Amino acid sequence: MTDCPCGSGKTLDTCCGPYLAGGTTAPTAEALMRSRYSAFVVGNIDYLHDTLLPETRDDFDRKSVTEWSQTAEWLGLQVKSTEAGGEGDEEGYVEFVARFKLNGQEAVHHETGHFSKRDGRWWYVDGALGPRPRHAAKVGRNDPCPCGSGKKYKKCHGAAA
Repeated sequence: MTDCPCGSGKTLDTCCGPYLAGGTTAPTAEALMRSRYSAFVVGNIDYLHDTLLPETRDDFDRKSVTEWSQTAEWLGLQVKSTEAGGEGDEEGYVEFVARFKLNGQEAVHHETGHFSKRDGRWWYVDGALGPRPRHAAKVGRNDPCPCGSGKKYKKCHGAAA
């Protein structure tokens, strides 16, 4: 049995595997976030696309996401905090750090993902780099990336979304 990439301590078959296979949907925002990380690790790009809130899919960059998924060595996931996102909620936020190695260099993707539940199913809406800002505006997918690259967020650090 294979350990689940999300770091839950469970096997892939008893954790994120059923979500990735499409047999069931994630019951919480955190479960969806963990399964999306696992999708990066196992290269399930369709799952990453299909768990995006439908009206945000038009700018999904399949080529970039596939490249990142395949070229990165995924080192682990740490869930730092959750805000709402439970089975009885309609919205939630999950702050996480995904560690990976790319071109021999270790890196982190620190994000607070925003999730929404519609018709009983959780969806990834968007994310902000780092912890959830309490007073600052959230970075939109078409806003300039806060890293200073000059690219839109969706084409830079948001490409993983």
